[in-house]
Amino acid sequence: MERWNSDSWTDSPDLLQRPRGAAGNCGLDPSLSQQPHSTSLDSVELRPLRQTCVMLSLLSTKPLPACQALVSHPFFLVIWGILFSHMRDRARRMAAREERRKYGQSLRQKVGRVSHADWDPKHRKISILELLRASERGRLANLLPIKAERMAASPFGFYRGAVPIMASDLSMLPSSGIYAQLCGDAHVQNLGAFEGPDGRLIFDIDDFDETIRGPWEWDVKRMAASLVLAGREANNTEKECKTAALTFVESYREAMRQFSGMPMVDLARQEVFRHRHVSPVLLNVLRKAERATPVHNLEQLAEQRNGKWRFRDNKPLRFHVPPATAKQVAAGLRNYVDTLLPERRHWFSHYRVEDVAFRVVGIGSVGVRDYIVLMFGTAEDAPLFMQIKEEVPSAYAQYLPEADASVNQGQRAAQGQRAMQVQSDIFLGWTSIAGHDYLVRQLRDHKAVIEEEDLEGDGLVQYAQICGELLAKGHARTGDPYAISGYLGNSDKFDRAIASFGLAYADQSTKDFEEFTRAIQVGKIRTAKLTQAKPAKPTKTKHAKSRK
Repeated sequence: MERWNSDSWTDSPDLLQRPRGAAGNCGLDPSLSQQPHSTSLDSVELRPLRQTCVMLSLLSTKPLPACQALVSHPFFLVIWGILFSHMRDRARRMAAREERRKYGQSLRQKVGRVSHADWDPKHRKISILELLRASERGRLANLLPIKAERMAASPFGFYRGAVPIMASDLSMLPSSGIYAQLCGDAHVQNLGAFEGPDGRLIFDIDDFDETIRGPWEWDVKRMAASLVLAGREANNTEKECKTAALTFVESYREAMRQFSGMPMVDLARQEVFRHRHVSPVLLNVLRKAERATPVHNLEQLAEQRNGKWRFRDNKPLRFHVPPATAKQVAAGLRNYVDTLLPERRHWFSHYRVEDVAFRVVGIGSVGVRDYIVLMFGTAEDAPLFMQIKEEVPSAYAQYLPEADASVNQGQRAAQGQRAMQVQSDIFLGWTSIAGHDYLVRQLRDHKAVIEEEDLEGDGLVQYAQICGELLAKGHARTGDPYAISGYLGNSDKFDRAIASFGLAYADQSTKDFEEFTRAIQVGKIRTAKLTQAKPAKPTKTKHAKSRK
């Protein structure tokens, strides 16, 4: 009688030789094999089924007595029991997923999908200027005119600095009640390329100053409006801007449907990847990211003085700080290392602080304390640039009672980033300095963002699709993808509603921009250097015609 050898699977059936991800004859959807990390016979979830398929294939080649012996073998009985247990557990999981989908679908009775198109400025209770002033309390007053100057440059520039206004507006709009980790400031220039821990360039959401748990629709609406505003600034027609908004939401909905069918362990490592020849819109971004090496940054940001590297001053946007402040910043780094994983703490310990400076960054962040640190390892050809950026409470926190105001705000930003990204900066962490909370990360390490010229014509629509997939991935990882997918459904009702909202809110934000620039002209708001603001596009008549 032939004895059963538990190691014999490894030499039998071509099931074991099938390429990873290939669908066999066990009821798997062949389309799943086209998706990264999708369900396959090699996945942990289906491993017992894979093993049993192998043994059944073996049995079909054996004579009847041998089959009876194998079936009665204790090892086979154990595997058979595991299979049924697995199938039972899988059925329970599928039932739970379906229950969550039906729950999401039921929320349409509370908040209809078409209602997301609604926008009425009459709901506003506080003026936009009051909201902006309140958000600037505690910031460095001498830098606020720079923020005003940058916001006055264009309607999209204003939108980037007006998160407090939109947070207030969104809080008054209906939502499904499903929460996820929000980027909080989801707009087209807050996605970018950066280097992952494995050295590959990654394109993902890359700004988390406003991150917080909240209604997932808030991110979707902010991104949709930003596509319209950025599209207009890139001289696209109103029809092209609306198409981009529709493409973005459709991409979000389809990606969420795909993510809702994946095991959570696969979703946790899911990456949205677009090769350069597939998405030309990312080509320039990736090229810039490749060039943004630490050595390149050293040439751009620093110079040698008396044999030592020092940041190059560029007042008022970059300048050195007093020695006492520099010591405080260096001390903050000693506390920061405790927020790193042990092996990364060891890597960081090989670097020493060479110079510290202050810099003005972005638009919405102007006025917060932002230090940059030049460090060197064992050789001067291996510089490391770190950014230590003050984090204040998210603009959404006051509208979300569940928000924990006691947490270190740098920790909030870092943990939100880690939650939404598959791979994050290896030196991402947080610290406190002189009573202020800070996010700590690498500065400009192979980082680059989209430019206005990249969003002209087809580039806007291509980019919109990527925005949808990335935002859906972040929300699916941190929320309830089954309920969100159930709420969205298969029709384009939600797509059309959000596209309409995006157009309407872009118009509203343009009106807010005009009110803001009038306040500058009459002296209510001071700018660092009053420049000629970009008007709200002379093609406004064309926009109006295209909308009909």
